[in-house]
Amino acid sequence: MLSTENLDNKIKEIWPKDGPPAQAINKYVKKYAKEKIVIKCGGRVLLDPDLFNNFINDITILKNLGLTPIVVHGGGPRIKKKLDELNVQTKFIMGLRVTDDKVIKVVEEVMIKFNTEIVNALEKKGCPAKSITIKENNIINVEQKNIELGYVGKPTKINDQIIKKFIKENLIPVVSPMGLDVNNQAYNINADTAAGAIARSIKSRRLMLMTDVEGVYDKNKKLISEIKSTDAEKLIYDQTISEGMIPKIRTCIKALNDGVRGVVIIDGRKPHSILYELFSDEGAGTLIRK
Repeated sequence: MLSTENLDNKIKEIWPKDGPPAQAINKYVKKYAKEKIVIKCGGRVLLDPDLFNNFINDITILKNLGLTPIVVHGGGPRIKKKLDELNVQTKFIMGLRVTDDKVIKVVEEVMIKFNTEIVNALEKKGCPAKSITIKENNIINVEQKNIELGYVGKPTKINDQIIKKFIKENLIPVVSPMGLDVNNQAYNINADTAAGAIARSIKSRRLMLMTDVEGVYDKNKKLISEIKSTDAEKLIYDQTISEGMIPKIRTCIKALNDGVRGVVIIDGRKPHSILYELFSDEGAGTLIRK
């Protein structure tokens, strides 16, 4: 961990003008210094170059302050774009894309390409990173979620030794949400589910799920800044939470039940939402606690 003086100098050097107030950052750095933070990036961050660069900058800041980020990326918007180009129709069940032979090939191609982009972008900022994909350092063992969804998997085991090895080598692990079954068949995994499984396996302090909404809304469409997992479950039951938000909330609840201290759904469209969540009392999005 950096000394107080070195930390103050580092903050002055790297802190963005439109980030949260810099005065209180030291206490948060101490809070998270020995903790792992799993961050899933998804939504428009995957398509918008400005949002993507903003995300890379924020991850770089975390690393420079001595924190331990683990990145898990989605791919939905990019997969949709590629499938549209190829004129391949797909459907969704409960927020999950039905994945056949043709679709899984597209998913794999898109995911590996994007994974490489993230690693390269971090390395350009002086943050050595390491790809974790089904072709390189696979860590996720899966089984089929159900026949109806095709090649959509649910994680059965995370080989977290690979992640821990990279962290020890001062590398940022960048994980693609795909896995292999016992027959080495590739499966697509919902990125939130993959991030949750990794966070549970390594017992991360925080799990952050970036999305294209402010967070979780109540019945009146007002943002909920903090909620208990039991109350979040009720919002699914009464259909206040629906569609693609359901797997997110299920992931959050499962992570909390398995030792992750706090899970937050944040708006990836908001500048520096990661920094606001970790380094300010106001936070960003919806924090879910047990």
